[in-house]
Amino acid sequence: MPPRAAHHVGPNAILQTLEALQALAGPQALTRVCQAAGMPGLPDDPPEAMIPAQDALRLHRAVAESLPEPLAEEVARDAGRRTGDYILAHRIPGPARGLVRWMPGRLAGPVLLSAIGRHAWTFAGAAEVTCLRRPDLELVIRDNPLALPGCPWHRAVLARLFQRLVDPGMTVAHTACCAVGDPACRFVLRGAPGPAR
Repeated sequence: MPPRAAHHVGPNAILQTLEALQALAGPQALTRVCQAAGMPGLPDDPPEAMIPAQDALRLHRAVAESLPEPLAEEVARDAGRRTGDYILAHRIPGPARGLVRWMPGRLAGPVLLSAIGRHAWTFAGAAEVTCLRRPDLELVIRDNPLALPGCPWHRAVLARLFQRLVDPGMTVAHTACCAVGDPACRFVLRGAPGPAR
């Protein structure tokens, strides 16, 4: 069920970022990034329910601004992969995962995209989310509350889900971004060239 508060997102936007920071940058960097985000107590008191999108954005920005660029990018991507793994393990029932994996890719992709669109409030809050199926699949988030240049966290979440359930060769291109002045973030999903799985 969507949250009552307009701009709240799921806690994994923070939880998996803390895990990625700890694993890739270490405890001192974790402390430094949380302090830079204005949330020094976060590692000891992580969220357990829906959170204000602004809190997640502050942490994601602090990662980007407090760490060297290659490390910041890798932390964001790892947090996205971890979020995707969490969704696969806890939010998509086993029979549904099996059904999507069994479908031909040309059917599985749109089915998964539609499911993501129906549950987009978990990562987009009250933002307008549109799923398009023109020659490539596309997820559009207007006024994305978690936008950062390039949106590496979003790209990694989507890539993990589509690579695990639809096609291991799926790629995610980020063709427009709210963080650089575009009205919407656009994520274009493309399958690997070659025969269908």
